[in-house]
Amino acid sequence: MQKVWMYEEYGSKEVLKLGDLAIPTPKQYQLLVQVKASALNPIDFKLRQQPIVPIDFPVIPGCDMAGVVVVKGGDVSRFDIGDEVYGNIQDFTAEGKMRQLGTLAEFIVVEENLVAAKPKNVSFEEAASLPLAVQTAVEGFKIVGFREGQTVFVVGGAGGVGTLVVQLAKQMYGASVVAATTSTSKVEFVKSLGADKVVDYNKTRYEEVEEKYDLVYDTIGNFLTPTLLIIAKETSTLKINELQI
Repeated sequence: MQKVWMYEEYGSKEVLKLGDLAIPTPKQYQLLVQVKASALNPIDFKLRQQPIVPIDFPVIPGCDMAGVVVVKGGDVSRFDIGDEVYGNIQDFTAEGKMRQLGTLAEFIVVEENLVAAKPKNVSFEEAASLPLAVQTAVEGFKIVGFREGQTVFVVGGAGGVGTLVVQLAKQMYGASVVAATTSTSKVEFVKSLGADKVVDYNKTRYEEVEEKYDLVYDTIGNFLTPTLLIIAKETSTLKINELQI
């Protein structure tokens, strides 16, 4: 048996309880991972509050984790017992039903293709904080077909996704200009991430930003998802795409 955090009904954080569940057994292409660190994201409390997608109770929250492989299925080829891995274990069926969550547990079973080898120079805690946020940030650039030399304006540059968007834009995607919004106390922090221009939203309203950008990456969005706002310099038209996380 293992200790897990779980809930058996929708509601506020009070529905969470610490309980005992059997340690799962991995199937052919699965790993049993001893969780060393896990992370929570906004999607976790949103799933707990209301039925966003079909899901079976009891639910163990958590998508992100880092840990050590302790058992592997017979057809696993990428990992061995003792390997340190990390990843987002969130998975869906073809019908859109949540297949599994559950990183707030001592052990989890996960498909081997949902995890990667943890870099040696990254701690378990650091690795567990990255998967879902990095996937969200990268997916945004892919959806819009962002190209080297284009410009990007990041709404929420100091947030979990925003900090990664700023760094990816500058260091991976070759943005010529990276601008971002943040609060007064975090202006220097966002600059240190690589932002060329930082807009303090306590001093400047969005309507007062006169420059146009190839991509406005809104990491705040609506209740369910961040929203990508694409502003074409040539036509000044506005298109909205939902970024699924």
